[in-house]
Amino acid sequence: MPPSNPAHAPTGDELAGAVQLAWHLITRLGEAQILLPAMLVALLWLLLAAASWRVALCWLAGTGVAAVLTTLTKVAFIGYEIGYAPWDYTGISGHAMFAAAVLPVLAALLAGGAGPRWRTMAIVAGYLLAVLIACSRLAVRAHSPVEALAGLALGSLASAVALTRWPLPPTRPRAWLGVGLLLWLLSLPLGAPPATTHEWVQRLALAVSDRPAPYQRWQMHRDHRRELKRRHAAALASTRPIEPLR
Repeated sequence: MPPSNPAHAPTGDELAGAVQLAWHLITRLGEAQILLPAMLVALLWLLLAAASWRVALCWLAGTGVAAVLTTLTKVAFIGYEIGYAPWDYTGISGHAMFAAAVLPVLAALLAGGAGPRWRTMAIVAGYLLAVLIACSRLAVRAHSPVEALAGLALGSLASAVALTRWPLPPTRPRAWLGVGLLLWLLSLPLGAPPATTHEWVQRLALAVSDRPAPYQRWQMHRDHRRELKRRHAAALASTRPIEPLR
């Protein structure tokens, strides 16, 4: 006879829900409201404690330029219908960009003083986490592969410049600061309120373009299909033989 209280085996729907929840928690690690405060703390340490203002300025400038470019692509699509339907492209992924711009440098600073090998491993781990966050944008259906890759590439360029242009400080932050940053990054995805950056970008795009409503991905694909049909009809019309005049 089966036991009176058999252990509940998770169903396929429950497993799928757990996986989706995990992806949503991972994707939140790429939010600006989580990464930028951690970056600010690291910048202050670079400036005040490590006296590495060149590294701080390079990291801040690179991330700032990447953020502006990312915002411009979103404004161009939402406000001015500038996208590319064949690639399902509507703008650079901000989550992937911020993750790749912030996490590798943050990991390198936290591993400072442990030796070049450990610092290299930390940087690689930071980039791998950024790749995972970029993949999460696909899993939660927020971005297309091209958009996630564009964000990953742009953010990686910003962090690579900061990591290679000037020597990083040979020491690491105090233990309490490092632990605090790690706890911030690990706990905020669970308890932080939903990010509102996309709504801010939408308001900006509508304000500068005077559109009544934001342009959306489904509209881009609808317009692309209509354009293809129009071109097909025009091509057929151009190949029809001209009837002679009677």
